Amino acid sequence: MVKYRFWLFTSKLLALLGSNAIQHVLADFDASANSNLAMYWGQNSYGEVGSQDDLSSYCEDSTNDILLLSFVTVFFGTGDLPEINFAGSCEGSYFDDSELLDCPTIASDIVTCQDNGKKIFLSLGGSSGSYGFDNDTEAEEFATTIWDIFGGGSSDTRPFGTAVVDGFDLDIEGGSSTGYSAFVTKMRNYYDEYVAAGGKQMYISGAPQCPIPDSFLNDAMETSYFDFYFVQFYNNYCGINFWEEGTSTTFNFDAWDTFAQSSGYNPDAKVYLGVSASSDAAGTGYVDIDTLTTVISELASTYTSFGGVMMWYVCQF
Repeated sequence: MVKYRFWLFTSKLLALLGSNAIQHVLADFDASANSNLAMYWGQNSYGEVGSQDDLSSYCEDSTNDILLLSFVTVFFGTGDLPEINFAGSCEGSYFDDSELLDCPTIASDIVTCQDNGKKIFLSLGGSSGSYGFDNDTEAEEFATTIWDIFGGGSSDTRPFGTAVVDGFDLDIEGGSSTGYSAFVTKMRNYYDEYVAAGGKQMYISGAPQCPIPDSFLNDAMETSYFDFYFVQFYNNYCGINFWEEGTSTTFNFDAWDTFAQSSGYNPDAKVYLGVSASSDAAGTGYVDIDTLTTVISELASTYTSFGGVMMWYVCQF
């Protein structure tokens, strides 16, 4: 039943993003559009093995533009390798002398999704895990590790085989702010080299909480190049549930628009409205589709930084 609600929600959302003179691009991904839909997959709010379908099933229609594999939960695990946790969706074994999973099914699904025009990001962090840096040097070394294991580099320990993700996401909800600017800058250097060698365009996103400044990513967003901010407008006093039509309330998308254009390192970064896709998917902040329709219409017509919707969801079937 919840899975049906998920598809109903996204179908309505797609119809909304295609209206009000907002052009939803169904073919090539357009990073500058204001109609994109990003969705986290892997760990989810339902939190049980089997609570979601295979990644490829979410790439079969035009609803989603970006799918974020969540999460890399440990930065420096056994053998000094990272660890990934997709809530039971990876049925592979561990690489030798490590706790890093090999995920051939997800690898195949990534290629399927990319062939369908979707962008696949790997999200680092999450609400729990063991992650963070002691200094910038450690962060830069970790960027090299992540690039070699999941990006355009090379390694004997690649969970997705030859598949290369389209970007990396920082969903940092614990630890400290140390090193994330250095991580992004180092990763951008790899991106530039990759593109110069004929590789594809790649992206970096962050998923800050809506209060400004964000406790963990503010410095990185001000000093390094992000393409997208997937702002979490739920579980916070500035969430979408505090929006009121025609009035200024604690819902602070306007402050994020100002931040993106005036304080962020990349003044063209797009701000996404991060929402809970179900009343079960977050502690607070869920709004019904009719309210969301009104909010999206207002944001899209008011703010040039608006990039679309990010969805944190519950999935059960």
